Amino acid sequence: MSDVAKLANVSPATVSRVLRQPDLVSKETKQKVMEVIKELNYKPDMSASQLRTRETKIILVIVPDITSPFFSKVLRGIEHTAVENGYQVILGDTENDIEREKDYIDLLYRKQADGALLLTARMNKENLENLSKKFPIVLACEYLDNLDIPTVSIDNVSSARKATEHLIQLGHTKIAHISGPMNIILSRDRLKGFQQAMTHNHLKINPAFIQEGDYGIDSGYDQMMKLLSLDNHPDAVFVFNDEMALGAIKAIQDHGLIVPDDIAIVGFDNLKIASIFSPLMTTIDQPKYEIGQKATKLLLTLMKGGTVKKKKFVLKDELIVRESCGTKIPNPCIEDFISQ
Repeated sequence: MSDVAKLANVSPATVSRVLRQPDLVSKETKQKVMEVIKELNYKPDMSASQLRTRETKIILVIVPDITSPFFSKVLRGIEHTAVENGYQVILGDTENDIEREKDYIDLLYRKQADGALLLTARMNKENLENLSKKFPIVLACEYLDNLDIPTVSIDNVSSARKATEHLIQLGHTKIAHISGPMNIILSRDRLKGFQQAMTHNHLKINPAFIQEGDYGIDSGYDQMMKLLSLDNHPDAVFVFNDEMALGAIKAIQDHGLIVPDDIAIVGFDNLKIASIFSPLMTTIDQPKYEIGQKATKLLLTLMKGGTVKKKKFVLKDELIVRESCGTKIPNPCIEDFISQ
């Protein structure tokens, strides 16, 4: 359109009016512009033009579970960045239901939002990539392998490995893992990090020491009770998130044992309660606010017509050491548990 305007010696706005509201343009101007359009073989993208003229200044944010404390700081980072740039946020809580996720995506097709931040990646890869060709899309927190869409997260494999290695360095050898739902890539990656740490340190992985939870405190309690029912229960547990870790600690205490003297616990996410619950919880800190902030900036770039060449943005996590792991066990007999 700018090329047409330059050759016709008119403004791009005049070219736009010739195409959309020709009655508002003089006959001479209209003829001049149409001749240049024909000369350049210019074919206006009317659907893209319609999207521009119907900009809503609204960002759609789809979250898997609004009750999860983890997402509150991510959403705060999104909200602050959006408002600073003149956008509003509408929130869609899927409650981990893929059909509800699709319902919220329909808001894009109905032109009720300019782009979407997905804090959940339950949709299959092909559908997500097709969606990203039609609308500005950015993923945050969750992700899919080899996805050609901007994604902001931490390295869940290395952070889980770091948490498990901390337990090993303290002298623990019978280490269990309470995972998240295994249909979610975050759960699979954190399990992978746990397994890598155990294997690298030549420690046996007891299949009975891996229990699948569902994110919540009650689930952490129940899965820990299963571990405690074993004849030879673990002496340490790496838990998928802080909420389940709280449940695990309560189960240990109800069983008449002490954290960390009898069983050490490491959580994940560094929720506020991890720093005030007794014992104070050792956990992996995710830069939650920064994840929301970075993802929103990327989305704004896309919505303004820019491109994002780099697709995967991995932010730094940190192991926060507190009381729930205790200190190094004196004279640990690690060789007794080393695999042959």
